Amino acid sequence: MKTMLKALLALATLFSTSAGWSADDYPNRPITFVVPLAPGGGVDSLARTLATEMAGRMGQNIVVDNKPGAAGVLAANLVAKSKPDGYTVFVTMVAPLLNLPLLNSKLPYAVKDFDLVASLGQPTLVVAIDARIPARTMKEFIAWSERNKGKVSYGSFGVGTYGHILSSYLSQSRQLDMTHVAYKGETPLLQDMVGGQIQWGITSIGSTLPQVAAGRLRILSILSNRRDPAIPDVPTMAEAGLPDDEFKPFGWIMVAMPAGAPPAVLARLEKEVRAAVQSTPMKARMQVYGITPPTQNRAEFVRDFNGAIPVMSRMIKSSGVQIE
Repeated sequence: MKTMLKALLALATLFSTSAGWSADDYPNRPITFVVPLAPGGGVDSLARTLATEMAGRMGQNIVVDNKPGAAGVLAANLVAKSKPDGYTVFVTMVAPLLNLPLLNSKLPYAVKDFDLVASLGQPTLVVAIDARIPARTMKEFIAWSERNKGKVSYGSFGVGTYGHILSSYLSQSRQLDMTHVAYKGETPLLQDMVGGQIQWGITSIGSTLPQVAAGRLRILSILSNRRDPAIPDVPTMAEAGLPDDEFKPFGWIMVAMPAGAPPAVLARLEKEVRAAVQSTPMKARMQVYGITPPTQNRAEFVRDFNGAIPVMSRMIKSSGVQIE
């Protein structure tokens, strides 16, 4: 009798646990979106719009928690160490999960510590400079940098980020001896470029255009395979005389969560993210920040991400970027 009672209790516990992870039951409390950048800028703005859209669909509040620092390592580690229950979600640029693990094998987390949920699209990046610099083309800027060798600084969102790797590659390959300055987000980077503390950086088109309109910054080139309708007179890097493979567009804004999530929770999150991405507010936000909407489902995104690992590894070696 006791043995039968124990068996029934174990069975009840199993059913209870399974029910707790059902797609219908999730979520039953607020969700947190962890963003590895300071407030402001494309990733943060996109995360907040996504949170609003998904909260309405899922019937629970979604809080955005900004955790800038160490190029996203602090935020990524926080998420990696969280329970895989669907209540702590990582909304991030690609660097913390792709670039940084390739640069530093001693990180407190690894890519295997995450389940990829969905892509939020690819940002359109540009080469922006302080408008006071007497250069209107990439060739003129490189010539100016050669005349000011050792005095030119560029900014990025942090060591090992996509912008850092590309900027460092430009400096290394053209022997320009530039200095890297790491920031905790795009907003402080742009502020320092406007203030003259740094001379240039690779930034998102949406965040940069208002400063261009105000006459404070100038866009010299776009990191894309084709020109953008918002800046039709700005050439691609290849058109500007820099056809290097390293300057071709690459990278995502993405959603991930701690590895080991129940399949039903992971599937629900993917479903709601993809539905939110199709909403009018999200499409408008993507347009503002020059983000190309995603087309992949989760399986296709995981495939593309894994395929990017060897490409990024080659880029890192070419750029000379190292974790100090």
